[in-house]
Amino acid sequence: MSEYTEVVSQEFTVGKVDAGMAILLSPDHHLIEFPSTILPDGVTTGSVINVTIERNLDEERRRKAEFENTQKDILALYTRVPVAPVLSVAHVTQTSARVTWTPPVLYGATLVGLDVYRSGTLQAQHVGLTATQAKLSGLEMDHKYDVHVVARTSAGLLKSNTVSLTTHTLDNLTGICVSFGLLTDQAEARSLAQLITQMGATCTEHLSTDNTHLVCVYGRGPKWEKAKEWNIPCVSPEFLKACSSNGRVMPSHSFYVEASGDK
Repeated sequence: MSEYTEVVSQEFTVGKVDAGMAILLSPDHHLIEFPSTILPDGVTTGSVINVTIERNLDEERRRKAEFENTQKDILALYTRVPVAPVLSVAHVTQTSARVTWTPPVLYGATLVGLDVYRSGTLQAQHVGLTATQAKLSGLEMDHKYDVHVVARTSAGLLKSNTVSLTTHTLDNLTGICVSFGLLTDQAEARSLAQLITQMGATCTEHLSTDNTHLVCVYGRGPKWEKAKEWNIPCVSPEFLKACSSNGRVMPSHSFYVEASGDK
């Protein structure tokens, strides 16, 4: 049940009604302006009306609670400390590595930029604001690197954890990650897939920048075009066989597949 205070009623004489506003005259000759749109029908100059005023305490409490809740929401939104990205190592080869991170939790802050640091040196590569991974290329073989990410925000710098990674030696074949292009037949693909498993390497159906090589017989097709665009070596199946038999990663240039017609 609503709670109201004592009702106050005051008598007025309508002095003038014009353009949505009425001039009311009190018995003690005070003038007030009053919206004519809420006057009863038929009220004109000279009409006597009573204006009743009462205080609605229930509505006051509701609005006060709503205002206080809004302030609490604003305080919670803009005073929570942003959370830095969490970094991890996804893939390592002899000369490259890929790191991934969780997006920074910004709350009320705005992300300005993301920077990747390798052993204390800022990397020149561009990292988009929505990126959650980066590939580090041109690394030295069998070398340890410390990597961290810094998120530049309107609330300051958020530094991730630092991860350590060591690039592989030539006799470590686990860093090889291939995708198959156009091969002679499915039997050859199955045989190569079995060889890859024996080597401890990996194979993916779709080509991405994580792949170290594209294995194919014919230099054409969508994967071939993507590999050339991303500077991924396109090698023949003999590359995998040579790596397996020698127990080490062989130079790619000895097994390059040249472009052929009929794309």
